[in-house]
Amino acid sequence: MSMSFRRNRWFIAVMATLAHLCLGTVYAWSYFQNPVSETFGWSNSATAGTFSVAIFVLGITAAWGGKNIERIGARKMAVIGSFLYAAGYIISYFALKSHSLTLLYLGYGAVGGMGLGLVYVAPVATVSGWFPDKQGLATGMVVMGFGLGAFVMSKIVAPLFMSITNNNLPNTFLFIGLLLLVTLPFFSSFLETKEKPGAKAESNLDVKISALIFKPSYLLIWFMFMFNIVAGMIFLSFQSPLFQDILMLIGETDRVALAASGATLIAVSAVFNGLGRFFWGGVSDKLGRVNTFILLFLIEIAVFITLIISKNPVVFFVGVCIVLLCYGGGFGIIPALVKERYPSVMATVYGITLIAWGVGGIVGPQIVAFMKDNYHAEASVYSFYTGLALLIIGLLFSLLLKRVRHQ
Repeated sequence: MSMSFRRNRWFIAVMATLAHLCLGTVYAWSYFQNPVSETFGWSNSATAGTFSVAIFVLGITAAWGGKNIERIGARKMAVIGSFLYAAGYIISYFALKSHSLTLLYLGYGAVGGMGLGLVYVAPVATVSGWFPDKQGLATGMVVMGFGLGAFVMSKIVAPLFMSITNNNLPNTFLFIGLLLLVTLPFFSSFLETKEKPGAKAESNLDVKISALIFKPSYLLIWFMFMFNIVAGMIFLSFQSPLFQDILMLIGETDRVALAASGATLIAVSAVFNGLGRFFWGGVSDKLGRVNTFILLFLIEIAVFITLIISKNPVVFFVGVCIVLLCYGGGFGIIPALVKERYPSVMATVYGITLIAWGVGGIVGPQIVAFMKDNYHAEASVYSFYTGLALLIIGLLFSLLLKRVRHQ
């Protein structure tokens, strides 16, 4: 392959998107939530903890990765992370074989989460450097891949391996890990930056990061992003179980049909999650980043109010898709917002901002898990009320951000 082709920025953007597609398989956790919980007798909170640990470690690792990507290099960081993410699934095989929740947290959660964090930040930082003229569009395209990963997992990869293994969960996780071991490092190997590693290191002499991130102008961005994530995470970790609960209310009892309906929701909402990153990233190029966030919060608030009122499965299905369209939009907007406001330290600040993802990854799933374990009949309504309150706070923060002078 010629060097000129490898350095084509759109080819690099496609490879970055495919790398994110592999990573986004983590968003299909709700496909496994019920089977894992029921097979091994773990509570909803304990089982959802696996996903929460993975997202939290992702956020922390991405913060470290953003600070060190210039020194290590995007390609090297992504390839290392690729092996770690695949290893997380392979360790999960041993965890499920031995009925060890602790080992599952270690494998899928800690090791897999580290891999996610290292790989996630590299494609975004790489493509951001190649597209100074199309920040929202280009980075939105890359993170769109992450959103679509749940579609690939829930409708293609997981059902295929579950069928091949005769619904054997440990073997399914093993085969997924082996597949990722081949595909993810391949895509990551094409993440070539415009600058050689170490050629343009971000200087903390010019900007003291610790002082910068405690200014109101940044804290509002961080919390605004986090509240939007919590709203999406309420569904990402439990959309299939919540949808099945609503279907059972109208008389559906066939477990195979319920699981298939849940998988369909995961797949369709994943498309909206993915497209939201691309669509809203482009919209923010025209409306402005903060104005677009305000619009996202207003739409999500309207949806959550509707879901509190309605028990209709069609309304729930559509509502989840709209919320994940807006959830994905936050990820499409944030890289461009950070790039605009902190251009000299973009990778470092963007990595720190992703810690909000890690926090949201704990708060969102655990809200629903707690409600399902303690208030099963009203779990969805109580979860939506909590999410609505946080979205209103997020809207207020986004409105404040328009008034606070950028420092």
